[in-house]
Amino acid sequence: MSTEYRNFLALSYEELEELNLQAKKDRANRIASDEIREKRLKYLTDEKRIKAVTVLFSDLEGRLHLLDYDKKFLLGSYENLTFDGSSIRGFTAQKESDLRLGIDWSAFYWVPADVFGNGKVLVFGDVIDKDGSQYSGDLRGVLKNYSEKLFKEKQYTLNAATEIEGFLFAGKDAERRYHETGKFEFINSGGYYHVLPLDPLRQFIDTAAEVQRAMGFQNEKDHPEVAPSQFEINFGYAEAVAAADQIQLYKLLCRQIANNMGYTASFLPKPVVGVNGSGMHTNVSVSKGKTNLFWDEKGEEQLSKFGWDFLDRILSHALDLCLIFNSSVNAYRRLDPHFEAPNQIRASAVDRGAMVRVPIGNSRSMRTEVRAVAPDANPYLALYGIFKTGLDGAISKDNNLRAGGRYLPDNIQQAIDDFKDSKWIAEILGEDVKGRYADLKQAAANRSPRELGSIVKGSEVQFHHEVYNQSLWNLF
Repeated sequence: MSTEYRNFLALSYEELEELNLQAKKDRANRIASDEIREKRLKYLTDEKRIKAVTVLFSDLEGRLHLLDYDKKFLLGSYENLTFDGSSIRGFTAQKESDLRLGIDWSAFYWVPADVFGNGKVLVFGDVIDKDGSQYSGDLRGVLKNYSEKLFKEKQYTLNAATEIEGFLFAGKDAERRYHETGKFEFINSGGYYHVLPLDPLRQFIDTAAEVQRAMGFQNEKDHPEVAPSQFEINFGYAEAVAAADQIQLYKLLCRQIANNMGYTASFLPKPVVGVNGSGMHTNVSVSKGKTNLFWDEKGEEQLSKFGWDFLDRILSHALDLCLIFNSSVNAYRRLDPHFEAPNQIRASAVDRGAMVRVPIGNSRSMRTEVRAVAPDANPYLALYGIFKTGLDGAISKDNNLRAGGRYLPDNIQQAIDDFKDSKWIAEILGEDVKGRYADLKQAAANRSPRELGSIVKGSEVQFHHEVYNQSLWNLF
């Protein structure tokens, strides 16, 4: 149906970038929530060309959900939005299904009409339990509350930036059809940094980078990755919750742009055997005011004692966290040591096989890089696990903690066992959420062989949490 005569909002990319960067600045400056809410409500009231507001939230596994509310309805009902939690995997049981959806007005985005549709804006939501408290299964809310608590009590700001790799495959819905085809088809056979300027992969990367720029991501660099048809598009640091929101938006826009071009953007950790897999290298630091607490010019590798203690806590709890970082059957193919796998429980400034790396930095950029995170991890859960552990976890008494000698599991069944046995996970998530998450992972793991072998099985893709739908799940 033509929209030629409809007066829907469709801003230029330059206008979008200006609006989104200002919103990002307000968020970073922690403008009072009441002030931001009134500002956004006034905008929505005054801007007649907006027809709907898309509210986003993520389930326990990190799958992104979108609800479109008519703008006029939302303006009158934003404090009383409800949805059926029993329809969301890992949320409530059917007998107690009603959940509320609050609006995080600080997490508001203007979006390109050619990718997201005319007349729409996006905002992230907070999942709220029936009693009005933050819902324990909404890891975005858990991370947000933890971040706000640390800022209030210690003036800490949690900073994160991720390097998310993915593959671009031929055809639409390549993941959904994998159990029928048994293969993924590359759309190019270039290599690291190397494709022609108008190659299909380069066109996809350029388009995705333009959309990110318009949405205020503050891009840094983009390029083809080591494997054929593999890409990486980097963007700047943000406070932890905003960084996790950007991860969800990054994957969403990549998938939509690929679909528009007749391709599939896949964030399976290891969709093709014999070439490098995809990771989500997670760079983190903690600042207090303008001071980066990870920096010490005279420290080992110029990382402060605060930073080394943070790193040591991550290493100490590596087995506890592994299922959070590598949450799918397929993720354990990526931990193959023959392809720069970050599967060694140790720290290094140079060895990319180490679980945690200490990159070169300065007073502004000093950080630690947790390399063992897969791109299909729930970003809110992964960042919460990293920061909560790095700041509040225990440090092992192992004198060789940073030297290595231990490895992450090579299959999800072992990771599930470690997760279930972990007292630390029960402490930071609660027994209920811990149990629900483990059950979801066990259900998927039971549908694939423990030994991965040399061929990507249909079950690894068919029952992957980012591909899941009811009809596929029931084809077992």
